[in-house]
Amino acid sequence: MKLSQQLSQKLAQKLSQFGRQAIFAASISCVSFSVLAHEASVTPLMQKPLKGFPGQEGSMLIVEYGPGMASEKHRHDAHIFAYIIEGAVTMQVEGSEPVTLVAGDTFYESPEDIHLVSKNASATEPARIVVFSLNAKDAPIVIPVK
Repeated sequence: MKLSQQLSQKLAQKLSQFGRQAIFAASISCVSFSVLAHEASVTPLMQKPLKGFPGQEGSMLIVEYGPGMASEKHRHDAHIFAYIIEGAVTMQVEGSEPVTLVAGDTFYESPEDIHLVSKNASATEPARIVVFSLNAKDAPIVIPVK
């Protein structure tokens, strides 16, 4: 293969990767405005296709709730693993009692769970969560529920 063909292929791969990352960042940005109400912020960390799991990808992000902030009722078309890195959050999925989690605690949401409560448990301190999502490639991470 000619050097120019190799460079063209590498450039196409990088542009494809950049495009996926831009779409991911844009979709997460929409989440921060439409689902995570009242100024909660979402910071994408990475998104990666999973070898051995065709059509699946893993994503990592940080969700940050300001004091007293909460997200609206929603679900994820994904398996969600979360780790509280700062502060305290109150979480509740449909069919379960609310629980307040503190730094060092973890929680899981299945694709079938409806997330009723997700809020900063403090009116004065921020809360931060690292989230790992296993989902279908290019699927929305958050789906609002009425």
